[in-house]
Amino acid sequence: MDGELFVATSEEIKRGSTTDIYYLRTREILAKKGIAETKVAMDIHAYSFPQGYEWAVFAGVEEAVKLLEGLKVDVYAMDEGSIFNLYEPVLRVEGPYSEFGIYETPILGLLRHSSSIATRAARCKKAAGDRMVISFGVRAIHPAIAPMADRAAFIGGCDAVSGVAGAKLIGEEPVGTIPHELIIIIGNQVEAWKAFDEVMPPNVLRIALCDTWFDERVEALMAAQALGEKLYGVRFDTPKSRRGDIRRIVEEARWTLNLHGYRHVKIVLSAGLDEYAIARLRDVVDVFGVGTSIMFPPSIDLAFDIVEVEGKPISKRGKMPGRKQVYRCFDCMERAVKPLEEPPPTCPRCGKVMEGMLKPLLKQGKLVRELPKPKEIRNYVLRQLEKLPDFA
Repeated sequence: MDGELFVATSEEIKRGSTTDIYYLRTREILAKKGIAETKVAMDIHAYSFPQGYEWAVFAGVEEAVKLLEGLKVDVYAMDEGSIFNLYEPVLRVEGPYSEFGIYETPILGLLRHSSSIATRAARCKKAAGDRMVISFGVRAIHPAIAPMADRAAFIGGCDAVSGVAGAKLIGEEPVGTIPHELIIIIGNQVEAWKAFDEVMPPNVLRIALCDTWFDERVEALMAAQALGEKLYGVRFDTPKSRRGDIRRIVEEARWTLNLHGYRHVKIVLSAGLDEYAIARLRDVVDVFGVGTSIMFPPSIDLAFDIVEVEGKPISKRGKMPGRKQVYRCFDCMERAVKPLEEPPPTCPRCGKVMEGMLKPLLKQGKLVRELPKPKEIRNYVLRQLEKLPDFA
């Protein structure tokens, strides 16, 4: 483990130190029985979604690839960022079970965690429509995984992240305002906002935190009068104990700003938001800062199951045996799952031949497909979200 934090190193993960013990025991038994080279095919798929979920976003592929590279395995996978449904394999590994079996636990951990965050981020972005969504949640998670979590939030659809390490990983600039601490230490809201304006470079948006001591609409007007045209927006981070009807608070602030000629000032809202709150508020809020609900989302419960042994279709009960292909019509989002040997089906809605989504990723442990950049993955997610129905 890391000397100071309770986290595993990359080397320990690759050695199998973060797996469940029964996978190590299985490898030992297979070796002693002389069947360690038994070839299998294993699917990763979801057999249940959180309540209210009808789809999920596949994420964490790049880390899973790094774990499997160099092994004697072939890997087929959906593109990272693909929206998938229940029962659809998102990734298949083929090769000697003893070559990769001990990695079932970490592979599922990588894919499930990233996919869960990316899915919640995508739901928030879908609910927000053309409004901006910023990931503010790294304070809710262990700092060792902050870059991974911000990456997953970004590729899922967030427009920006506040975490410094996460922003560096995705090649973007971190986004944020000021904390209450700055205002409290300086002792005056206006002086704190002016200090921020004086010290920060011009490319940093001037967003004033407006809920420290006074009513939100009062502080919003104070900020607008203090910074004028330089003020990009006012942010409300009001805790539930003082919130009341947050929609009414936002409406009062918007009314007051407009009344005094500050129509250019945007409303930024954070604290306690999820996709349902965003859907209710997107007509009055310009920017949403979402933290805990993205970083601590309901789990996308992916499973890793044998579907073939030495070329013979086989699986435990409740699972579909045999290698498969997932097909999709990218025009209308119709989908189908077929046995691998069957020809591609035609879309029942538009008549086009549907495209296979499970594509070669590793051949005998060597990468055979270029991995896209985070921004490319995010754009792919957004294109798919446009074709999905809005939240009620």
